[in-house]
Amino acid sequence: MKFLRWLLIPFSLIYALVTAIRNWCYDRGIFKSTGFDMPLIVVGNLDVGGAGKSPMTEYLIRLLKDNYKIATLSRGYGRITKGFLLASGESKASDIGDEPAQFKHKFPDLDVAVCEKRVDGVEQLKDDHDVIILDDAYQHRALEPGMSILLFDYSRVNAPHFLLPAGNLREPFDGRKRADVIIISKCPASLTDLEQGRVIKRVKPYPHQSLFFTTINYLPAQTIYGAPVTSAIDDQTTVFLLTGIANPKPLLSHLKKQTPLVVHHNYPDHHRFSLKNISKLADEFSACASQKKVIITTEKDAQRLGEQDLLPMVKKLPILVLPIGISFLNNGQQQFDELVQTYVRQY
Repeated sequence: MKFLRWLLIPFSLIYALVTAIRNWCYDRGIFKSTGFDMPLIVVGNLDVGGAGKSPMTEYLIRLLKDNYKIATLSRGYGRITKGFLLASGESKASDIGDEPAQFKHKFPDLDVAVCEKRVDGVEQLKDDHDVIILDDAYQHRALEPGMSILLFDYSRVNAPHFLLPAGNLREPFDGRKRADVIIISKCPASLTDLEQGRVIKRVKPYPHQSLFFTTINYLPAQTIYGAPVTSAIDDQTTVFLLTGIANPKPLLSHLKKQTPLVVHHNYPDHHRFSLKNISKLADEFSACASQKKVIITTEKDAQRLGEQDLLPMVKKLPILVLPIGISFLNNGQQQFDELVQTYVRQY
């Protein structure tokens, strides 16, 4: 795999040149970037997937929803629809994408919209909302946000800064300069001051940027329909883990602390589960002789299990969902909250 990446470096250099020229054109005003007279908060990353954008977006929703009329706006990756679409309670992942479907499922009163062209999406939403949170729009330079929150996955901070296709970066590393806030996500809860210092030296935040460290906070398991469950996982439980996310390693590590008996059905990010996939899971689960066994998946994956062709089989399986949140290290939550709330209040 490493050898293949080295072979792809010439293509990464071409990609780097194209993205650098594109960013230069936006920075110099050659390409138009549209701003709006309202709070627009972008959540994004430089890497391809897996930095924790959805939990951060949900954190912002909880922080602001009681005092402001909020909408989220996403591209709607993987959906079969096109153009601007406002989610309803009946919207499926195939209609709006799995992450927007997750937001609508967790916050039924929230306006969740998808649109490939974010400027067009904001135009549709701006008159009826106080704040718009744009999920995964950091590279969407046609829109000029008021606050950009850039996430770096702690486990990837020390990876080489190679662009696609040799590496995982969507744009050159100096693209981080556009961020107002940098979040180092998915950190160990016991991250030392020394290691934090090493990360800061690696990321090299600019003077105008605030930097925070966060860790994953695993919440109590639920049924796939959101009902709480009382059953606990112990070292005698066989867990069948079903994932189609960019980086399942933190979840896998979390479960293996509770039981060594984890069978991982791992698929690519945003994978559209097929009947064959679920049949394979059901057959292995049925054949397992363990007295205690359970199927666990993520909130995002659960949205893709709700498609009509899968539901008859999914309803027969004891699938649990493990929600996640985030916690700030170094008592940084109050400072972060004040940064966001101060920005929103100025409008």
